[in-house]
Amino acid sequence: MHVGDGGLGDDDFQSALFVCYELHYQGFEDVDDRWEWHPWLLGARAVLEERFEEALARAVARPSLDGPKGVRRALNELTADDAGPSVSTFLARHADRGQFREFVVHRSIYHLKEADPHTWAIPRLRGAAKAALVEIQADEYGGGRPERMHSELFRATMRGLGLDDSYGAYLGQVPGITLAVSNAMSLFGLHRRLRGALAGHLAALEMTSSLPNRRYATGLRRLGGDDDAARFYDEHVQADAVHEQIAAHDLCANLAAGEPALARDILYGAACALELERLWAGHVLGRWERGVTSLVEAPAAKVPAREGCDAASKR
Repeated sequence: MHVGDGGLGDDDFQSALFVCYELHYQGFEDVDDRWEWHPWLLGARAVLEERFEEALARAVARPSLDGPKGVRRALNELTADDAGPSVSTFLARHADRGQFREFVVHRSIYHLKEADPHTWAIPRLRGAAKAALVEIQADEYGGGRPERMHSELFRATMRGLGLDDSYGAYLGQVPGITLAVSNAMSLFGLHRRLRGALAGHLAALEMTSSLPNRRYATGLRRLGGDDDAARFYDEHVQADAVHEQIAAHDLCANLAAGEPALARDILYGAACALELERLWAGHVLGRWERGVTSLVEAPAAKVPAREGCDAASKR
């Protein structure tokens, strides 16, 4: 089967890898669960992952680091660089309702499984770093209240915009770069050797989240969205302002102190998160500037996930 050239924006390649990874999450209703660990499929996935890692290495230089004690400072420097295109500013000030809906479709690929990829790291950490990750993830999962889970809050955003909020509804309509954003999380999460990169990836997301989410909420309300629809973004403005400190210091700095060999991986994971976001933003804004959709123009049939089309089903 042809799966493209392995580039970060290659639709076929990223789709193939995403489908392999999805077997570790909600799966597909017409695929036997035993395929998750089928040796042949794992071998094929390993080939895809090797090419994906090579593509990431070509796109993202490993940041320099002056010893593991410098991880927090280096993370602050990495995330302070906001020179890339700003989707959040465009959405706050200029986007029409159709463009905001497209944005939400892109984000649904991750937000309907929000927190799951990073949770893979919990059994792979220990001590203070593990406790910090659990603290962050507990908030992401609603602190024990299903209706407060971030994935459920995002479903309300989708419903408020008249979108299908069922898991996997728009998988066939997003481009390769959108899938690459999620695939990087799964790659880092499913390999113990990449646990440092996963921690850094999470830290980069948390450290660059609060202000953009404030802009998303502003844009959605400007376009007529109500408080229920905007609650997902409001929640992230508050939660991520706290999470960024926990992720940078309690998670990443402690992980680097306890396992110094992972220090550079932490920064690399953060750099990958930031670069993929820049590439994704460049794609979306570039398409909108040309007056065309940022989604795949000839969408494939919906791939039915295990939850089917029941909008009321759990995550």
